[in-house]
Formats: sequence, C-alpha cells, structure tokens
Amino acid sequence: MTTRDAGLTGMVSMMLTRRPAAASVGAMPKPRARRFADAARELLRDTLFDAASELLEQRSWSETRMADIAKVAGVSRQTLYKEFGSRQGFAQAYILREAERFLAGVQEAVSRHDDDPRAALAAAVEVFLTTAAEEPLIMAIVRGDAGDGLLPFVTNQAGPVLGFATDRLGEILGEIWPKTSEHSVHLIAENMVRLAISHAASSTAPASEVAEGMAELFGPYLEKVVGAPGA
Repeated sequence: MTTRDAGLTGMVSMMLTRRPAAASVGAMPKPRARRFADAARELLRDTLFDAASELLEQRSWSETRMADIAKVAGVSRQTLYKEFGSRQGFAQAYILREAERFLAGVQEAVSRHDDDPRAALAAAVEVFLTTAAEEPLIMAIVRGDAGDGLLPFVTNQAGPVLGFATDRLGEILGEIWPKTSEHSVHLIAENMVRLAISHAASSTAPASEVAEGMAELFGPYLEKVVGAPGA
C-alpha cells in the first residue's frame, strides 16, 4: 500500500468513527467493518474517476495510461487493476458513473416541470447537453481516434450506456408520471437517450435549440400519453 493509499484509508476511518453519542452498534444497519469497506471502496473509485477526468482535459483516452491515472490519484497501479481488472473494466465503470450523474440532473429537470411534459422534456435535454459539453469524458470521445475504444461503450447497443440510461430514464419518467404505460415510457426513454447521446457526441447547434427541437418532435406524443398542461 502506498502512502496515498494509507491516507485514503485513514480519512475513511476518521469519518466512520464520528457517530452520534445516542447511536448504538446494535442499531447500525450493517456491521461497521462492512460499512468501512464500502466507504473506502467508494472513495477509491471516485478518486480514480476524478483523476481520469483531470487527464482527459489534456489528452485523448488512447494517450492516457492506467499508470497515469493511478499516479494522479496517488495510488499504485496494482491498486487500480485490483479494483477494475482491466483498462476496459475501468472505462466501463467510469462511463457509467458519469451517466448516473447526468441522469441525476435530468431527473431534477423533469421534476421541476412534472405538470408540463413538453417543458420537462426540453429542460431535461438542455441540462444533459449542457453538462455533456463541459464533461471531459464526452470531449475525449468526440475528439478521440478510432482506436480510443470509448465510443462503442456509449453508442453500441451491446455497450453498457444505452441499456443503463434507457432503463434509468424509464424509471425516472415512470416515477414522475406513474399512470403512463410501461410501453410508452420505454419508447420515450429509448429514443430520447439515443438522440441525446448522438447530439452530445456530434453537436450541430446550441443545447437550447436542440432541446426545443426534441420537445417539438416528442412533445405531442408525450402530452398524449402523459396529459397536456391543464388537462
């Protein structure tokens, strides 16, 4: 274990030992050792993903070595491979972490306009595209060469992102508009995800303009299955 590895472990240990005086060990939802392991792993993964983002602001994915990521994160290369198994495994986990963050913003945008489906759709798309334009990972995919190996994770049906994002967006829409049929929710989610990823990877217009266009395209159907404002 490197000095930085030990430091990360120490930070997690300090956080976990600070608990309210009234709390008892018996009331904890799971053993303290398990909580420590989970917190330590989450901290390690986030530190490595953030290191990758920092590097991708300066270079392409093909130019970024696993050893570089480990060095910036302050851990050993062996620690990185032990956690993710391979470069491909790291890339997949990293992309899914970023997808979850994007979708959290989308969920908030949709929730603010739950009484106006068309406005909700426009807001969600604009949030996604604006965030994507500032995200080092998306920029690396856009400017990367054919050997980068990241694009299939995002655009290929066999990759992890399309399925995950479609299912997660479907869950979000189903929670906000619970009376909408599962078929309609999935249809909206899948096509929104595909178009949003396409625009993020190869933008031809400002985010607000793309968002309005998608709202114009999907709005009538969404209002039909969810309900028009004031209906």
